[in-house]
Amino acid sequence: MAIWGGRFSRNPDELVTRLSESISFDKRLYAHDIRASIAHVRMLAHSGIIGTSDADAIVAELERIRQEIEAGRFDLQETLEDIHMNIEAALIAALGDTGARIHTARSRNDQIATDIRLYLRDESDAVMSLTRELQAALVNVADHNRDAVLPGLTHLQHAQPVLFAHHLLAYVEMLDRDCGRLADARKRMNMLPLGAAALAGTTLPIDRDFVARELDFDGVMTNSMDAVADRDFAVELLSALAILIMHLSRLSEDVIFWVSQACAFIELDDAFCTGSSLMPQKKNPDVAELTRGKSGRVYGALMSLLTVMKGLPLCYNRDMQEDKEPIFDAIDTVKLVLAVWAPMLKSMRVDTERMHTAAADPGLMATDLAEWLVAAGLPFRTAHEQVGRFVAYCRERDLALSNVTLKQMRETVPEAQPECLDLFTPEKSVDARNVTGATATAQVKKQLKRWKAKLAANAA
Repeated sequence: MAIWGGRFSRNPDELVTRLSESISFDKRLYAHDIRASIAHVRMLAHSGIIGTSDADAIVAELERIRQEIEAGRFDLQETLEDIHMNIEAALIAALGDTGARIHTARSRNDQIATDIRLYLRDESDAVMSLTRELQAALVNVADHNRDAVLPGLTHLQHAQPVLFAHHLLAYVEMLDRDCGRLADARKRMNMLPLGAAALAGTTLPIDRDFVARELDFDGVMTNSMDAVADRDFAVELLSALAILIMHLSRLSEDVIFWVSQACAFIELDDAFCTGSSLMPQKKNPDVAELTRGKSGRVYGALMSLLTVMKGLPLCYNRDMQEDKEPIFDAIDTVKLVLAVWAPMLKSMRVDTERMHTAAADPGLMATDLAEWLVAAGLPFRTAHEQVGRFVAYCRERDLALSNVTLKQMRETVPEAQPECLDLFTPEKSVDARNVTGATATAQVKKQLKRWKAKLAANAA
């Protein structure tokens, strides 16, 4: 009979057991469940609810159970439903009535709410650490290729020259916001639900602040119903993970484009690519493609949990057991993707000459001519129209914008001066954009210095 089966006359049907069990996936919470249980037992002794000798015996046995689980010698039973009941049953089997005292003044409702917060707190830290490693890899590639110029794109069309480093640092900025969201989510999840019991609290004189201190929570949740019913912290974390993998998917799309034969700006190391079962010459950017595809799994996890929670009345409902698998899968997916990207970027080869050739198209500097005219006193719209006519003039005559005489330029741009003929080099175009946040070498150098210092401080 189940530990909770006192009022039942028979065991659950086998199919109900299969439907109800969560041990197959919540077993990963064992260390957090044991840590929370130890804090709870110490609080019970501190509050005089159980004896110190009983508490010491329970703590010692919980530590032994943890070692057994880690050694792979612990028998996890599906019939005991979840990790909580498996550990409690083993404790009672070892200590009898002393072990049976562990569940005093708590419920599985506040127990799992505490375990999952402890687990996600650790996982948030792990994801942030991996994200910082990816930022460092991007900064490293940018620093080693700080003079490389490539075409910046809008609508997948060549638009203006930008530094390759500037492009990579855009993703460093995105990932920094991701770390901020993860840190914010962690802050809100770091409140203790334990002590709420099933939903209404307990009549026993527990000390919830004692447990919060033991478990490094910032405080206790102040409404017992909210404490057991809340999964906002998990939804918020999944939201942050969904945005994070969206950024990784966008980076993937850039890498896939850059590695294509149409571009060939970079080459990925063989260790991070696969081949074709039919075409011997193929080298496919599978890491980037799988990252792009796996974004759907993380989005699905977020939608799954939102859907589970959207119609639930207060307080705890068994539907909430369905929170764990999507959370676990999303975390595992994001951590694996992050882990593979840093070494892939470090081994990536950059063809700076090919990038420069593409960026040297004089058409990419048409805006430079328009802005020169603005600096000379023309309204921007007038300058834009004149340069547009100049571009059309050159296209009609199959001329490069840089391969005209001043007389020819003045047919459509009357205010043009000899210096206008020298505007059509990517290096000049890049360095002319020397304003905060722009692509000029001086600005990118400042950003690289800032990011190196920030990432070093985060690593310290």
